Amino acid sequence: MQGQQEIKRMNLVQLTFIVAVNMMGSGIIMLPTNMAQVGAISLLSWIVTALGSMAIAYGFAQAGLFNQRPGGMSAYAEDAYGKSGYFLWPLGILMLMLAALYSPAMPRFWRGILAAWGVRIGFVFVAIGLPSLFDTIIKNMIGRARPFVVAGPDVWAYEPFTWHPRYASFPSGHATTAFAALVAIGAIFPQARALMWIYAVLIALSRVVITAHHPSDVIGGAIVGAVGAVMVRNWFAARRLGFSVAADGSVRAMPGPSFRRIIKAVARRLHSA
Repeated sequence: MQGQQEIKRMNLVQLTFIVAVNMMGSGIIMLPTNMAQVGAISLLSWIVTALGSMAIAYGFAQAGLFNQRPGGMSAYAEDAYGKSGYFLWPLGILMLMLAALYSPAMPRFWRGILAAWGVRIGFVFVAIGLPSLFDTIIKNMIGRARPFVVAGPDVWAYEPFTWHPRYASFPSGHATTAFAALVAIGAIFPQARALMWIYAVLIALSRVVITAHHPSDVIGGAIVGAVGAVMVRNWFAARRLGFSVAADGSVRAMPGPSFRRIIKAVARRLHSA
């Protein structure tokens, strides 16, 4: 059809050549030779190399099927990481599973454990979901253009109430989700804060690197996510749901049903029985 760009497809020989070059460039093809120095395990190295190559190829193939956007792996990562749904769906399924397991006929000990976990999972769900919902609404109302959508200095390009992804740049939804998850998960599991900080910062920086957002977009998203999660935490603390307000006004996480405590409690019950 005239005016339509011709679709260029690569043939088998070209694809094979590209795969071979990538294997040589990455050093994978030399793995069996290097491992041969330790003996017969070199045969196993060939199997590991073949399985690893097929796993990588399968991952690329599945990513291409689920995401037709141009941009390769950066586009896949853009859609796969940082979106609230990838937190909310697993959390929602966990809450449904806990609700299905709960029964008034259960011993009080196990009902308490299910209730404690339900409160904490519910907190993380709300602490990520509400800021993300607010971000989705407000970014479409503001209508800031994403980088390179318009010609010229697009930092000040706005189309309010457009409700189109090209004009939904501020604040960044990925940054909102990442920093809300940082605050929420860090409040429940303080030992995970360092890892969550790395995750949130990398997500925020990646949005600027791939030119999906302006730097001010991710800063705004980080503020929305963090402040929103803190507000949800304070709401839970005021009702003593997983958190409590200390005498000095600080909010602290209440002791939860850690696996160590559960094991100790079960051991005591078995010993007393």
